[in-house]
Amino acid sequence: MDNEYILEMRNITKEFPGVKALDNVNFKVKKGEIHCLVGENGAGKSTLMKVLSGVWRYGTYTGDIVYEGEVQQFNHIADSEAKGIAIIYQELALFPELPIYENIYFGHEIMNGKTVDWNETIVQSREMLKKVRLDVDPSLPVKRLNTGNQQLVEIAKALSKNCKLIIFDEPTSSLNEDDSQNLLDIMRELRDQGITCIMISHKLREVTAIADTITVLRDGTTICSLDAKTDDISEANIIKNMVGRSMDNVYPKRPNHKFGDIAFEIKNLTVEDPNTGREILHDVNINVRKGEIVGLQGLMGAGRTECALSIFGNPYGYKIKSGSIVIDGEETFFKSPSDAIKHGLAYVTEDRKGNGLVLIQDIKYNTTLANLEALANGLVIDENKEVVVANKFKDDINIKAPSIAQKVGNLSGGNQQKVQIAKWLFVEPKVLILDEPTRGIDVGAKFEIYSLMNKMVEDGMSIIMISSELPEVLGMSDRLYVMSEGYITGELGIEEATEEKVMAMAIKG
Repeated sequence: MDNEYILEMRNITKEFPGVKALDNVNFKVKKGEIHCLVGENGAGKSTLMKVLSGVWRYGTYTGDIVYEGEVQQFNHIADSEAKGIAIIYQELALFPELPIYENIYFGHEIMNGKTVDWNETIVQSREMLKKVRLDVDPSLPVKRLNTGNQQLVEIAKALSKNCKLIIFDEPTSSLNEDDSQNLLDIMRELRDQGITCIMISHKLREVTAIADTITVLRDGTTICSLDAKTDDISEANIIKNMVGRSMDNVYPKRPNHKFGDIAFEIKNLTVEDPNTGREILHDVNINVRKGEIVGLQGLMGAGRTECALSIFGNPYGYKIKSGSIVIDGEETFFKSPSDAIKHGLAYVTEDRKGNGLVLIQDIKYNTTLANLEALANGLVIDENKEVVVANKFKDDINIKAPSIAQKVGNLSGGNQQKVQIAKWLFVEPKVLILDEPTRGIDVGAKFEIYSLMNKMVEDGMSIIMISSELPEVLGMSDRLYVMSEGYITGELGIEEATEEKVMAMAIKG
């Protein structure tokens, strides 16, 4: 292998029952570069990295992994780690109750004879934290850190193993703008220190900003590798290679769309967190008209999700100090999510895997879960009707799966999100709150979600869309509100909204 390259994966093929996840994939990574791996959900990115890291052991795939000039046979993730390869997943592998220093050295403890040398562990942990620019006491429990800082602890953990190559799987998917930028800066510093980084990401703005090389996978095959210095790495060209066609407009438009009267309104909502006694929402006022998409924007922690949960039957038991909501002209507050659903309000959670779907169940089960009453035949569920309903939604919103018997946990992120939306469309809501509707899904699946949103409002539904991706809010909203620290700090019609104006409102104290 050319000494310029630290890694070459040659003709990798990996099959699962009924599916060829990787088909003769070739992937080459230079020493000391940031190499971005992109593609639609289901393209094979994560599978390829699981082959590299030993999650899918040698013998379960065909082809060769050549690392530092030698063919490797990784049978376990510990084998790849021993060679200096570390992988950081979207779902962080940390122990929340343990202190930072124990998390950093968990599994490769610093020993003094037969006992752990905790003093040296703390000293070395401080050094690792300095490398990732995290100035905290290493004895703090990990649960005291925000998501961005927990991500940095994961990187410190990788560095403590003297890794030469770090794989980042969607590292900024749960981070705010500041934490995302900090992480990208740290990746550049790692590159400058000679550490090779592979980043899987759907955020093409970040990819084009940081990549030295970009490899595109589609349907389990290698489409191309683009050199940032010499090739066209525009978002348009990356998208064209990802989806196999040009997408001139990432955000589909609704020509000559008319709005009706106000369908839903939040009035003077003030909410307190009963655990801390701190007000988390202050005198919030929001409205949405029939057939309108209203964006709710703000930095992480601004109070957007807390606002949504407070009005959707308040499942987390926040203390509502004042305010009300108006739906269909009736002023009310919902006692539970089921009460909200009965009145025509539905909420698609940002955490589809944790709270939105039952991953071990199939598409049919998940699609009908929120409205079993509609399927009741006496005291039992009409299973024939359930099959008809699930198949209709599968076809109507293009859920890509062999059948409605497919377990949801085996679907791509985009198709999981479609199932979650189908679940709430089955309750026939008048107002739908979409919380981070395209988080962790690829550009092709995003377009399908956006098109579905347009169809919903054209049919008369009202949508409140919460999103951390500012271009998405500007591209899909008819009007938007901006939140900061629990306050509404601005309202903008889409024709006057710019990224600069929104960000200025989002950082207001």
